[in-house]
Amino acid sequence: MRLAVVGFGGVGQAFVDLLLLKRSYLYNEGLDIKINYIMNSRGGVYSPTGIDCASLVEFSKANGDLSQYKNGGSKQITFESIMKNKDIDVLVEMTPTNKETGEPGMTYIERALEKGIHVITSNKGPVMLAYKRLNKLAAKNGVQLGIGCTSGGALPTVNGGLIDMAGAEILSIEGILNGTTNFILDEMAQKGVTYDDALKKAMDLGIAEADPTLDVEGWDTATKLLILTNILMNEEKTLADILVEGITGITPEQIEKAKREGKKYKLVGRTENRDGSLHMTVRPEKLDRGHPLYSIDGRHKAVRYVSDTLGDLTLSGGASGVTPAAASVLRDLINIYRGYRYSI
Repeated sequence: MRLAVVGFGGVGQAFVDLLLLKRSYLYNEGLDIKINYIMNSRGGVYSPTGIDCASLVEFSKANGDLSQYKNGGSKQITFESIMKNKDIDVLVEMTPTNKETGEPGMTYIERALEKGIHVITSNKGPVMLAYKRLNKLAAKNGVQLGIGCTSGGALPTVNGGLIDMAGAEILSIEGILNGTTNFILDEMAQKGVTYDDALKKAMDLGIAEADPTLDVEGWDTATKLLILTNILMNEEKTLADILVEGITGITPEQIEKAKREGKKYKLVGRTENRDGSLHMTVRPEKLDRGHPLYSIDGRHKAVRYVSDTLGDLTLSGGASGVTPAAASVLRDLINIYRGYRYSI
């Protein structure tokens, strides 16, 4: 399979590292992967016979300007040139998320699908804004759209719902979908510290971003919930349809009171079908010991699907970080090679 990797940030670099690490596994799968293009905002690298990834990885550690790479680097490598050359089977699209327009990823994904190229993306923007249209476009052109990385990364939330709940109507989705907020709440409960102290520790450990606003105010969870809802419940909702409350107002006193009640605070994203009306919320909830999400602690994540005929399915675990995110992209790539169909 010939790939173009568009977007070469942390996850993109981890993906290339992972291909090197998994060479023996991929060989045993019969999967011959060649990366013909790697592109970021400063330029790109092209080799019609496949880029020497080990050499490029070493180069990129010291220089982020791919156009300076001596074996195929150029400022002239653009998405237009990738489409013009017609020498890839899969576009791995990893540009930054734009929740307002989905660009530039939206255009990249559309163009590739129209040309009969499989697409795997880690980009939440196009999926949350236009999944149904993009999926139909993929089906029309006989290719697949892999989006497993966009909602939970290593946790197989999308595949679990699409494949393992096939034939059932999903009545509700509830999940702990953000590892940063789960770590903070767990730290407050276990150590008795304030929210600010727990956030500082999360940042010192690299669990929280330098600007953790999207995590702690609930918007990362809301985005993932929106993606799952639209895909698995066949909806076209927007972020405006979700009532969102983060964890910034949670106090040690509230945490301690919950502990005395035998409960834990969790930031829960929830979609429920109540008599034909859909209700979507993200907010801190007190869960008791009998709840499937009660024991999801630290940076772990989980999702629970309740259906009409297959009962409940709870998926938990899935590591956090750029390597697990890259692994979820590789998972989609392998499954497309194996013949799994996401777009029908």
